[in-house]
Amino acid sequence: MRKVIVNEFLTLDGVMQAPGGADEDRDGGFEHGGWQMQYLDDVAQKSIVEGMAGAGGFLLGRRTYEIFAGYWPTAPEEEAVVAGPLNSLPKYVASTTLTDPLEWQNSTVLEGDVAEAVAALKVEPGKDLHVIGSGELVQTLMHHDLVDEYRLMINPIVVGRGKHLFRDDGDYKQLRLVDSTISSMGVVIATYAPAGLEVREEQ
Repeated sequence: MRKVIVNEFLTLDGVMQAPGGADEDRDGGFEHGGWQMQYLDDVAQKSIVEGMAGAGGFLLGRRTYEIFAGYWPTAPEEEAVVAGPLNSLPKYVASTTLTDPLEWQNSTVLEGDVAEAVAALKVEPGKDLHVIGSGELVQTLMHHDLVDEYRLMINPIVVGRGKHLFRDDGDYKQLRLVDSTISSMGVVIATYAPAGLEVREEQ
């Protein structure tokens, strides 16, 4: 069975909103977009690239899909190690407004109930499915116990407000630390799994 791996950039106070750019997501009047970029050192970038290399496909929410589809198909050559997997691998999009065919290559809309569709994808053969960003989709996956691993980059910055990965109205979860490292910029790169679940070795 394939794993669902949630990959997120977080602030120290748990905010996941708009790590990459000032105008990425201004919902709620959020004014700190792009907070994560100053912490991208070689250690963090290596972790991102290795994660991409191990992916068999991507699960994306509608907002993240639209941001990615507007950038990665024409990304500069120096970003090819990330753009390559994102452009070539299957992308499964959770949306109630988008319909197939989607413009970005190898992208399809998840049909029917999202949780049921993802559960069906997990039993298909192949490499693991990675989620990037996609806050609302992640909430659904967590609620239905479909997340097998969390790979979190916890950045040494507090923004005070914004969208959180683990929300006040979320479900009770017990996790265990599987792996961790600290970058030269003070970013804690940590992998967690639900308590009691074994995380298999990467092949």
